[in-house]
Amino acid sequence: MNGNNLMRAIQMYDFYLDELNLYLDTHPNDRQALAMFKKYNELRTAAYEAYVKKYGPVTVDQSSTDSHFNWVDSPWPWERSAN
Repeated sequence: MNGNNLMRAIQMYDFYLDELNLYLDTHPNDRQALAMFKKYNELRTAAYEAYVKKYGPVTVDQSSTDSHFNWVDSPWPWERSAN
């Protein structure tokens, strides 16, 4: 996947998780919704890891080096030139 596709996947999974979170707030015992939450959380984590590995951090807490704060090295994910 290219950077644009990975970022869209991340955004999609974030949306799914937000919606499932709202649903689970009022239906905490719905096992199907809990399974979906787990599935999309795993997919989101994988998409984030793939993006960070190839293109750099998406969020400031993903700066991964000890010698340099790499968050500022390239365009931020929401900038058009980043994708």
